[in-house]
Amino acid sequence: MSSVDAVVIGAGPNGLVAANALADAGWDVVLVERNDEVGGAVRSAEVTAPGYVSDLFSAFYPLAAASPIIRDLHLEDHGLVWRRAPHVLAHTLDDGSAALLCSRAEDTAAGLEAEAPGDGDAWLELVRGWDRIRDPLLDALFTPFPPVASATRMVRRLGLADTLDFARLAVTPVRRLAQERFRGQGAGLLLTGNALHSDIPPDAAGSGMFGWLLCMLGQDVGFPVPEGGAGELAQALRRRAESRGVRVLTGTPVTAVTTGGGRATGVRLADGTLLRATRAVLADVPATTLYRDLLADHPLPARLQRDLDRFQWDNGTIKVNWALDRPVPWTADAARGAGTVHLGVDQDGFVDFAADLSVGRTPERPFLLFGQMTTSDPTRSPEGTESVWAYTHVPHDEWSEDQLAEHVERMEVAVERVAPGFRDSQVARHVQSPSDLESENPNLVGGAINAGTAGLHQQLVFRPTPGLGRPETPVPGLYLAGASAHPGGGVHGACGWNAARAALGANGRLTGGARRVLARTAWDRLLRG
Repeated sequence: MSSVDAVVIGAGPNGLVAANALADAGWDVVLVERNDEVGGAVRSAEVTAPGYVSDLFSAFYPLAAASPIIRDLHLEDHGLVWRRAPHVLAHTLDDGSAALLCSRAEDTAAGLEAEAPGDGDAWLELVRGWDRIRDPLLDALFTPFPPVASATRMVRRLGLADTLDFARLAVTPVRRLAQERFRGQGAGLLLTGNALHSDIPPDAAGSGMFGWLLCMLGQDVGFPVPEGGAGELAQALRRRAESRGVRVLTGTPVTAVTTGGGRATGVRLADGTLLRATRAVLADVPATTLYRDLLADHPLPARLQRDLDRFQWDNGTIKVNWALDRPVPWTADAARGAGTVHLGVDQDGFVDFAADLSVGRTPERPFLLFGQMTTSDPTRSPEGTESVWAYTHVPHDEWSEDQLAEHVERMEVAVERVAPGFRDSQVARHVQSPSDLESENPNLVGGAINAGTAGLHQQLVFRPTPGLGRPETPVPGLYLAGASAHPGGGVHGACGWNAARAALGANGRLTGGARRVLARTAWDRLLRG
């Protein structure tokens, strides 16, 4: 048995952030990852054709670029380079038109104004609201619940009346938000498409907040990608952690969290090795995995077991990666320079798509998120070619080969409708079913990419189960650091940071050199938030 201050289970982005935070505070940390490489759902590889890099899971990182947690790790000092497409996002329709989210808010507004007079000013009003509360809002999103200090700063900036207006926006369905504020369809397409990056239906409370947030991040930091592939973000996090003394063990599954005297004492590895943690164990795994697998031998409260029975996963995912011998032949010129393209449905089609998923029916007309990776980062494929992918959400089900092939056909037909000749440009194709995604990353249970529904009934104090909305668990010394903890899915590092912060707090106030290290970065503001 070896002994360290802390063991972090899982080297996804949250586990990597947690390890960095603890090491910054002077702790001796071991990070244990079951896969042969770090990254979790932030990995890339050549899976289609030689020279074509595909992001295997996530690809665009507005939350990472905006997150004070990620930003102040200064990953550029460890090899990370952000790249951006000429345009952030386009939503292309079957009639050849498209709505465009440009890099500059003024350009987005100009496009919306051309469609419907007044919509440009309405868009810039949303952007001005974002600018007023950006920092305290991000702090509130990324710190443990309740975010008292950051929420207070938001109220001071907005005043009572505007605070109530913002609270209403936060719970307004995205479809209603678009109807209230815009006359044309372009803004609604942009807001609703971004809202459906979550699993909240467009007519459900909270979807407006998701759509607004991602659109505003697009206007603020864009939808950047790591040069060379998503895995470069994970590797930069690893290099930073190792530069501060973190020991990273890959290809090393953890089979149990060990306990003694009523608290977490370490972990047991698949080969029987015990790692003792004198201060904390942090688990970047789903809540169900932690409580029902890693703590299978530890008695847990009956109420927690009941609440876990009610834990709701977000929808499954099918993802297809293509290598193309030329750029995508979009009918809409606006889509040619966009890193992300939404397609397959119009404004009403969003509702039909979400309704199919709600009743467990496979959508006949799927909504697709489509990534043009070479447009965003020219290193992803040979000059004059394109590395692209698309994913769509599907009900949780057992997918036979025939069912999978049928739905991939629907996806390709949807692309072909807005980019005639797309199929003729294919060099190779690689399909990832929901079970493939889970096999490659066990945190993606059933192909669910957000570690649990983003619905209001499983957010804030209800995430992952009703409680305090915090990373502490019923087992002292054990902290939930994965995306099924508050604030949820997305590559922002907050779940890992919140777990590290809780562990540090449980072991006494930060003083001396450790405090001075953290005070030089956004860690200090978040510690006070």
